[in-house]
Amino acid sequence: MRIKLTIEYDGTDYCGWQIQPNGKSIQQTVTDAIKTITGEAVKLIGSGRTDAGVHAAGQVAHFDASSKIPAEKFANALNAVLPDDIKIIKSELADDNFNARFSAKRKTYEYRIYVSDFPRPLKMRYAARVFTKLNVADMNSAAKFFVGEHDFKCFLASNSSVESTVRTIYRAEVSERDDEIVFSVTGNGFLYNMVRIMAGTLVAVGEGKIAVSDVEIILGKGERSLAGKTMPACGLLLKSVEYS
Repeated sequence: MRIKLTIEYDGTDYCGWQIQPNGKSIQQTVTDAIKTITGEAVKLIGSGRTDAGVHAAGQVAHFDASSKIPAEKFANALNAVLPDDIKIIKSELADDNFNARFSAKRKTYEYRIYVSDFPRPLKMRYAARVFTKLNVADMNSAAKFFVGEHDFKCFLASNSSVESTVRTIYRAEVSERDDEIVFSVTGNGFLYNMVRIMAGTLVAVGEGKIAVSDVEIILGKGERSLAGKTMPACGLLLKSVEYS
């Protein structure tokens, strides 16, 4: 049977989702937990990679197992052996043709920022700190230029290679939540470091270093050097993955 997992994790102490030769990954930790409760060495497929230090509220993965454990009981069984910073929030039976990676239609990410002269211990694992008050209205206006189908090569990490840098963004907005600024973006896929570079560009807009209208120009020119910096991994959260 094919099991679909929805996973929440704090990525601070991990090298990312993907199994690495030197480092503790989310994928390996969950795979090991599955083996512990079933005795099976399964292949766990995630909806996509998250980098070191990036968090998830709704990462999705699947695996095939011959275990007699009911699909909906896997969450409790796995949570009993998983560490406190990785938990299964839902387990369910999936169709045999379901693929956590290739069946995904949309993903939503959030990037969180707080403004402070000093590091905030209760925020620093989950939000990036900036020192300057930001113009949130300008940031939100600039984010609207991301919506639609565009070539996002200027928001791809340098020295990265991919077959196509064209992606479709369905929604992009910046809002204030309590004492944080949140950039929320939904798309059909994202390039390596794309959301973190988009966030860095919007921060530059909020600081007045990049004009709102310049974001459209940056998109058109496609030069990485024109976009903002890559923001720290700690502020990034994979919020959800949609399959229909």
